[in-house]
Amino acid sequence: MSRLPRLAGVTAAALALGLLATAPAAGGEPSVSDPRIVAHFNFAKGQTPENIALEPDGSADLTFAFARQVAKVTRKGDKRILATLPDVANPDTPVGAAVVTGIARAENGTLYVNYVTGTSKTGIWRIAPDGSAPKQIAKLPRDGFPNGLALDERRGVLYAADSLRGTVWRVPRKGGTPTAWATGAALDPGTGPEASGFGVNGLRFHHNAVWVSNSDAGTLLRIPVRQGGSAGRIETRATGLTGIDDFGFVERHRDTVLAALITDNEVVRVRPNGTHTVVLTEDDGLSNPTSVAVRGRSVYVPSAAYFTQKDPNLLLARVHQRARR
Repeated sequence: MSRLPRLAGVTAAALALGLLATAPAAGGEPSVSDPRIVAHFNFAKGQTPENIALEPDGSADLTFAFARQVAKVTRKGDKRILATLPDVANPDTPVGAAVVTGIARAENGTLYVNYVTGTSKTGIWRIAPDGSAPKQIAKLPRDGFPNGLALDERRGVLYAADSLRGTVWRVPRKGGTPTAWATGAALDPGTGPEASGFGVNGLRFHHNAVWVSNSDAGTLLRIPVRQGGSAGRIETRATGLTGIDDFGFVERHRDTVLAALITDNEVVRVRPNGTHTVVLTEDDGLSNPTSVAVRGRSVYVPSAAYFTQKDPNLLLARVHQRARR
């Protein structure tokens, strides 16, 4: 999620940054085709899909940020609300409301979500597969903004990106006290007149490293997980990604990323060398895309319509490898 002054209209200028010159596509790269909208949502009801996790059957679990809900959407577009986070009196957040942001799914079907309230309810919440009420398992600073979320099943830990505090938190999967796992200038929000105030944002666990985006800096970063579990040196893997939100990795293409650029209404393919190419645009149906999930030959892109305020939706497309010349 990029910072929003309430749910009302905002300008995309908040995250405007210079673009990195993109390189032409090379043979053998994954390409994206056949985009189609499989589900439309109700903006007025707060159905703004912020983040995504995939079910084994290909259904998408989406966080509806301003509705405080988690919804399951099938590949055919059928929708079902899985959980609603508790209402909070007098929320105190930069977006003017309590919002549900990042989501992660465990192999046993348990869902974990970040809930931002500006109160003691800010933190990580667990949604059990049995349909019981969501339960808070970790408190995060009430003046923070936990955004992207990922689970490392092997180590049994969750990582959460705090966009306001420039911190990646680490929390035991079973719950407990959070640890400031990674900090540094590369994760901090910007301070200039064009800055949104959101630094580290999207987060994915990939090949024994935590990858994050920094929205204000327009960067994609990699943080290795050392043998003992501590954070390694922060590596910059790509720059010039204006308004980057969350992202996903293309299978069988090591370290190739599809990233959502929320203010430009684009999804870009980011190569391992850091260059990038636009693969989806608003002409395909994007309306402020927030995140990306990839499985096999399918790519899912939720659009929250935060700035356009038109047609929040879920887009499904095909991803495949180009023939080499």
